[in-house]
Amino acid sequence: MSSLTAKMMSASPGTSLPAMETSIPPAVRTIPGGYGWPLLGPISDRLNYSWFQGPETFFKKKIEKYKSTVFRTNVPPTFPFFVGVDPRVVAVLDVKSFSHLFDMEIVEKKNVLVGDFMPSVSFTGDLRVGAYLDTSEPQHSKVKNFAMDILKRSSSIWVPTLTSELDTMWDTIDSDLTTSGSAGYLIPIQQFIFGFFTRCLIGAEPSASQEIADSGFQMLDKWLALQLLPTVPITVLQPLPEIFLHSFPFPFALVKNDYKKLFQFIESEGKDVIKRGMDEFKLTKEETIHNLLFILGFNAFGGFSIFLPTLLNTLGSDKTGLQEQLRKEVRDKTGAGLSFDSIKEMELVQSVVYETLRLNPPVPNQFARARKDFKLTSHDSVFDIKKGELLCGYQPLVMRDPKIFDDPETFVADRFTKEKGSGLLDYLYWSNGPQTGSPGSSNKQCAAKDYVTLTASLFVAHLFLRYDSITSSSGSITAVEKAKTS
Repeated sequence: MSSLTAKMMSASPGTSLPAMETSIPPAVRTIPGGYGWPLLGPISDRLNYSWFQGPETFFKKKIEKYKSTVFRTNVPPTFPFFVGVDPRVVAVLDVKSFSHLFDMEIVEKKNVLVGDFMPSVSFTGDLRVGAYLDTSEPQHSKVKNFAMDILKRSSSIWVPTLTSELDTMWDTIDSDLTTSGSAGYLIPIQQFIFGFFTRCLIGAEPSASQEIADSGFQMLDKWLALQLLPTVPITVLQPLPEIFLHSFPFPFALVKNDYKKLFQFIESEGKDVIKRGMDEFKLTKEETIHNLLFILGFNAFGGFSIFLPTLLNTLGSDKTGLQEQLRKEVRDKTGAGLSFDSIKEMELVQSVVYETLRLNPPVPNQFARARKDFKLTSHDSVFDIKKGELLCGYQPLVMRDPKIFDDPETFVADRFTKEKGSGLLDYLYWSNGPQTGSPGSSNKQCAAKDYVTLTASLFVAHLFLRYDSITSSSGSITAVEKAKTS
């Protein structure tokens, strides 16, 4: 289940983009594409998206067919047992059109976290947690401000807790490597993520419950999988996934007991943060705990369970000498020890993190619904969007926009360094907004946007303080060379 889960977790539209300045106004076009015959069109698109082509080829072929990065299409989940789910979207697949998804004056985000399909609220305590709220809803401000307060208060323990948990993780991997000659890293990373965020966000020690300490990460894996499976393309073992995984939503009953145990653990061990949620942000006890559990399980654990293995594989499989460059920068800049301040001095380390997020965003699809009629602009055209239409951006393609990024298909470690590189951060949208944006109650940008990139940079820096080099292949560490002591 862990490997399956790991497959799954503002600049305004008027902002001038570097490669698209022109004195000629873009032409107004009718949005190309379509939805096909009822039932047949959605099923055809579903099979191409999830099975025959996969999402990247699915979208690329439609771009080629319609000669446009904006078009109408269907995206899963669809027929037969998704009652009330409308698969029709307007795809926006270049940086300029994609940026409209984050302008809260023209779009809304109510219940569209994973598209028109919304997992049952049973998975979140029979209430809509912050991720499903639009900025126009009063509850959104309370939950978002609460999340940002948690992060701010945890900043003083963030780095020491991180390094302690990473030491434990790498000790486990070293032991497995010595015993077996290779060491899988997904489970150790998930155990690290769970322990780290439980301490920092909840203020709780997982060891207070042996069952939670041993199996808490697996409980979250199952909870995430049952919510997201209907939306996740699986191109192997077909047609079984289409029949059994993509044809109906899964019932909460399958993880009800696990969720109850996690809820009770937070209720028992996170009393201080729960009290703040209730006293300072006027949330009920249930609202506080269910939102904490979603932040811990979906946002933090789910996102990092995808991102950190990708980052580690990028480093471990590199043959270009990048490790030597990173090792030198880390050791040159860590005289007084690891800290947020020392990480901010590591330009290459941060650039590697940004480039990994560009090519492999943890959340591949972003959605927003038109709040009103408006004109959507791509690099070369203008399109009329009607109120209520659902927009869908597939980030792995958007972040390869050749009009913004040079050599867009290639991993360029220093892409985001120096003045030109820092300017590209305006167009790095992994966090539900640009990297240069500021999360707040008026937008839907990830509250932990800066903590994510700093934490990933700390992960890289800690790695190269501990090791001179590391080699990985197919989800396993196959060799390490420990740092030489002087």
